[in-house]
Amino acid sequence: MRKGYFIAAAAAIFFLVFFNQLGCSEEVKSKPITHEEMIALGKYIVHTSGCDDCHTPKIFTENGPVFDTTKRFSGYPADEVLPAIDMNMIGPDKWSATEKHLGAWVGPWGISFASNLTPDNATGLGAVTEEMFIKTLREGKLKGVGRPLLPPMPWHVYGQKTDQDLKAIYAYLQSIKPINNMVPQPVSPDKVGERLVKK
Repeated sequence: MRKGYFIAAAAAIFFLVFFNQLGCSEEVKSKPITHEEMIALGKYIVHTSGCDDCHTPKIFTENGPVFDTTKRFSGYPADEVLPAIDMNMIGPDKWSATEKHLGAWVGPWGISFASNLTPDNATGLGAVTEEMFIKTLREGKLKGVGRPLLPPMPWHVYGQKTDQDLKAIYAYLQSIKPINNMVPQPVSPDKVGERLVKK
């Protein structure tokens, strides 16, 4: 009999703790996030998702390339000259290639350039609304309605993030230093040879 009371009491305590925790976690989930917390979340997501790899120019050291933090997220440098390449090496069954900043890529789609993600109004995301930004990553189209985003931009991965994550990324990118850098327009496959063929 005493054993039965003990089991019943233990079960009651377990369910009490379980439902109490459930209520607490629901309360935490519904707590609104402040703008500062949104920026901090966005910073964490951006800094741990490889955005620097393509969107930040590099400085070359004895230990290899490092991010140029004075140009962070400014995209492919507008004044950079693309190196020549043997076009016989590029194709669907061959290679896709990149240059020293990992900011310009060439492949069967043509040449793509990493965008300026800073909040510069003329050359970056300054004039892009939160809605346009989210739509871009959800649908893979520039500003949500323009040309398709090109490889290697993994928009189909980022587009699976929650609305809060995407809003946080946007809030963080809008909070960083604006850098005026007009990234070149993509080059179509039929024009690649004009830009990259060895002389």
